[in-house]
Amino acid sequence: MIHVNNIREACKMSKVDVVIGCFYGDEGKGKVIDYLAADADVAVRATGGDNAGHTIKANGVKYAMHLIPSGLLSGHTTGVIGNGVVLNPEVLLEEIDNLKEHGYDVDKYLKISDKTHVIFPYHRKLDLALEKARKAKKIGTTGKGIGPSYCDKYERSGIRMEDLYAPDFKERLKEQTELKLALLKVYDPETDYTKELDFEKTYAQYSEYAEKLKPYVCDVVTLLHKALEDDKKVVVEGAQATLLDIDFGSYPYVTSSNPTIGGILTGTGLSASDIGNVYGVIKAYSSRVGEGPYVTELLDETGDRIRELGHEYGTTTGRPRRCGWLDLVTLKYAKRLNGLTGLSVNHLDTIGKFDTIKVCTGYDVNGEVTEDFTTNLNVLNNAKPVYKELKGGWDESIADCKTFDELPEEAKAYINFIEEYIGVPVKFIGTGAEREAMIVR
Repeated sequence: MIHVNNIREACKMSKVDVVIGCFYGDEGKGKVIDYLAADADVAVRATGGDNAGHTIKANGVKYAMHLIPSGLLSGHTTGVIGNGVVLNPEVLLEEIDNLKEHGYDVDKYLKISDKTHVIFPYHRKLDLALEKARKAKKIGTTGKGIGPSYCDKYERSGIRMEDLYAPDFKERLKEQTELKLALLKVYDPETDYTKELDFEKTYAQYSEYAEKLKPYVCDVVTLLHKALEDDKKVVVEGAQATLLDIDFGSYPYVTSSNPTIGGILTGTGLSASDIGNVYGVIKAYSSRVGEGPYVTELLDETGDRIRELGHEYGTTTGRPRRCGWLDLVTLKYAKRLNGLTGLSVNHLDTIGKFDTIKVCTGYDVNGEVTEDFTTNLNVLNNAKPVYKELKGGWDESIADCKTFDELPEEAKAYINFIEEYIGVPVKFIGTGAEREAMIVR
């Protein structure tokens, strides 16, 4: 029988803070994670692969982290790659080497779930071949092999980190290579992939990767729950964002995982009762990379100006991002799905350079206005944004503002409008590019 005092003590266990993108990714999640990780013992990456990217500036150096949790850059935080991630070993090892060169003790602080699925060269070839076959109906994939790897996972034919060390690894890899070559003949019959996907070469390469990564592989579920039992602080880094969710995003123009709160749980082994704060991250405007609907997109000089002022080019692909005004209809949807307890608004300095700022507060669909988001493409493609105009013009630098009260009145009014419309407090405000340029309320 459990003693009542033990129950009370259990209720005092540390909670998990989660950081989630609210739109189409690239919202600046890394900055918030960097702040939270300064006081965290463990930072976890739960979903996605090297198609994601957090950009962090630390000690004068800019890091683009595609797989390693950016929280590891705190210097004392254990960085965990969860089971919900699909992992490209080559990319991960490059990131490890880069961090070691800059003095980070990766060997001490990096952990990889033994249940994490591995991306192989045939996944990347399939990704590109499928996109080629789609022609005009292309998704806008990064070509990193993310989707095909998740397909293998749910087909129960994927190879996980623990499988790299199993006696039948060579046999399984040979079987999968032959199967994928057969599929490639169907998707792209004009191309011969046999030389590019040489089995013996792949086996030798991945055996080497496996040996280098072996010290990092462990039972992450046990690690995380023991950390919580020891009253340690855990931060979970969301990859991609809400509208790219395979179930709740603008399907089929989505990623192949669940970057919403549900994916955080299944991608780590944490439980719902472990979650404390859920911080939703947005920009003071909006952006999107790749194909798909985008109601507030600006295909004019204003959109171009936002792109240049905000340096809106993909961390992973370098592709120019589509840009537009802030969409509060979408943000309300993200709040509902994720149970947001706080918001982070980045690029307040960027949007302040416009004298007049527009904010979308509804969608006009065939003459009827709604404030509720839908993933129905027919509706989204015909929706026209209903805007509220707000005063901008805080063109002076706000990067030195340390408190909310120090901000120009127009900037404070903009933040207050977002809070009142969504019903969620803005806890973090990004006021510039540097990691220190952030107001915490």
